Amino acid sequence: MTEEIIIAGFGGQGVLSMGKILAYSGIMQDQEVSWMPSYGPEMRGGTANVTVILSDTRISSPILMEYDTAIILNQQSMDKFEKSVKKGGTLIYDPNGITRHPDRKDIKIFKVEAAEEAAKMQSAKSFNMLVLGAFLKIKPIVKMDNVIKGLKKSLPERHHHLMPMNEKAITRGMEIIVEVK
Repeated sequence: MTEEIIIAGFGGQGVLSMGKILAYSGIMQDQEVSWMPSYGPEMRGGTANVTVILSDTRISSPILMEYDTAIILNQQSMDKFEKSVKKGGTLIYDPNGITRHPDRKDIKIFKVEAAEEAAKMQSAKSFNMLVLGAFLKIKPIVKMDNVIKGLKKSLPERHHHLMPMNEKAITRGMEIIVEVK
């Protein structure tokens, strides 16, 4: 099994953190892992993306032109990465701020209204965990107990009190993802 993933959105949405948690989760499962972040100098508000590869075999290169899964969190990323999803692949997106929705017929498209749900939960910081949960519902490539270990490893100790809220958000994300026809 090899899963090649791009997660893309604005800086401050937790894009890089989500990738880091997936990478740590893969490590906890003894998988080969690549985590390659990319972000502009603006940080918050600028675009950010991360490529994550999880594999049972050695990873030859972290540089990819096509992805099994794209998780898209803003319009600029949709414009840039929608065409990069492999035929038969998966695109997951949050429609908040998206003006041109994906329309490819050769991939599976899922929508997760994570920004809306984070507002309902009164927890903007849970946005990326909602998205992560949605992804894991569609592609359960890492076990939930390893995701929790990965989350704990990637969060600074001063934020460990947020673990229950993050676990709840991951579970909720699994519940709110819907396939787009």
